[in-house]
Amino acid sequence: MAVAILAVSSSAPVVVLANADGDVPALAVAFWRNALAVVLLVPIALIWRRPELRGISRAGLRRCTVAGVALTVHFATWVPSAVLTDVATATALVSTTPLWTGLFAVMRGHRLPRTTWIGIGAAVAGAALATGAGFTVSPTAVLGDVLALVGGIAGAVYVTAGQRAREELSTVGYTAIVYSVAAVGLLAVCLVSGTALWGYAAAGWAALAALTAGPQLLGHSLVNFALHRIDATAVSLLLLLEVPGAALLGYLLLDQTPPAAAVPGIALLIAGVAVALLGDVRRAGPPSPTRGNDRRAAAA
Repeated sequence: MAVAILAVSSSAPVVVLANADGDVPALAVAFWRNALAVVLLVPIALIWRRPELRGISRAGLRRCTVAGVALTVHFATWVPSAVLTDVATATALVSTTPLWTGLFAVMRGHRLPRTTWIGIGAAVAGAALATGAGFTVSPTAVLGDVLALVGGIAGAVYVTAGQRAREELSTVGYTAIVYSVAAVGLLAVCLVSGTALWGYAAAGWAALAALTAGPQLLGHSLVNFALHRIDATAVSLLLLLEVPGAALLGYLLLDQTPPAAAVPGIALLIAGVAVALLGDVRRAGPPSPTRGNDRRAAAA
């Protein structure tokens, strides 16, 4: 997850370094990073995981499809929300993903301790403070706020469905299906919205290649790998560390110092994640000394 967070956090700095701002539309970025990942992953999955893909259950395929559609909705709502409302507010609202992931866990019969809920609340509040969210009231801004909130809910559906699907599928098989569904969905969104899908400068294509290799293949794929071992609520919480991660990479790579007003929010975010994960560890209890033997026996 640490590597995944660093990879996902590199999205904005990579775009700036490649000087692709204004060249590649944001929706096109979302489409191409999924589509290029599909070009690389699907052949590998068909060669390496063909029996697994042939034997996938209907429930497993349904969960993968739900995760892919949720990823499509996440990108398709989050991107325009940042235009309709201010970027800070959109970022704060899309960062509510851990709240929805926790609620989905409760709906599935899991009980989250009070410590976890306190940590989630603090982390989300920290994200809002770090991004400097300031809510405005206007029809356009409200629409943007709603879209950002939908993006946060879709992110929660994505990790929750992914956790269930990963019980049956390997990381390669799962990501190949999910990215394919997302690529098709985002292609439809781009065509309907009239988003330009080609004709970019070389720097734009370089940024797309870097975003595919880093945030998509390394970042999102490692997140999906972790979902087989870490609870979806914990994963969504850890992904909030993208906020300080992007700030750190922006400082190291672009010499951009975060504003002083953002520092307390970043500190609160990190503290909230730590508190929530501590509650999750306590809920899980100490590891069983026979757990490893049980897993090997089940595999046999």
